[in-house]
Amino acid sequence: MTTLFKALGDPTRLAIVRLLRSRSMTPSELLDHLRIAQPTLSHHLDILKRADLVATRREGQFIHYSLNMSVLDMALEFFVTMKKRR
Repeated sequence: MTTLFKALGDPTRLAIVRLLRSRSMTPSELLDHLRIAQPTLSHHLDILKRADLVATRREGQFIHYSLNMSVLDMALEFFVTMKKRR
């Protein structure tokens, strides 16, 4: 959970997660929406991958990134459980 919350603690990574809510995207598509350099995007995507928040799928020479909804579901369950303990 700590890795997950640290990954979500950055505004750029949150923006990436929001973009990937609607559909999977390539890094080029993500860069069209973000005001960051390609190496910076790669760094953020790596952190999201290590937190298991994004999955990758290779299609020819392109890599498509998508949200790993099971991890987000796990985070939501964590919050629901925390609320019940009050």
